[in-house]
Amino acid sequence: MNWMRERWSIEDGFDLDVFLARPLVAHLATTGPTVRPIWFLWEEDTFWWLTGSSWSNLAEYLARDPHASVVVDSCDLTTGEVKRVTARGVAEIVAFDQERAHRKLERYLGGDDSTWDPRFTAETFGDPTARLGRLQPVTLNARDISFQVHANA
Repeated sequence: MNWMRERWSIEDGFDLDVFLARPLVAHLATTGPTVRPIWFLWEEDTFWWLTGSSWSNLAEYLARDPHASVVVDSCDLTTGEVKRVTARGVAEIVAFDQERAHRKLERYLGGDDSTWDPRFTAETFGDPTARLGRLQPVTLNARDISFQVHANA
């Protein structure tokens, strides 16, 4: 177990890794305030996302103040599933890792990259400014607040 996880608050029965493996949209908040929806990859107890100067100014915001929060949630009113993960920590922009970027994109776009919209390949793998953002949570809370759906009589 990662030593950081010992400091996290994960509700009993909540499978953090399974939940964060789903292709959900996260919201990344930085000071400013700025909140951006992001596609993310959860690996090594860390949130990873793509960024680049041609399509995002997150690197500038994080250079001024690297403290950030991430929220990932689900709300399905037909099944009653309502789950959320909130995480806080210090985010950073790191060198582009082609394999990690590919794994992140295939979560959302499928395994056959020949079918991806060309923007995702050209603007990611062809952009010399492409980088990865990362946030390894210092604090993390995971809760299942699902409810029982009752059929209307």
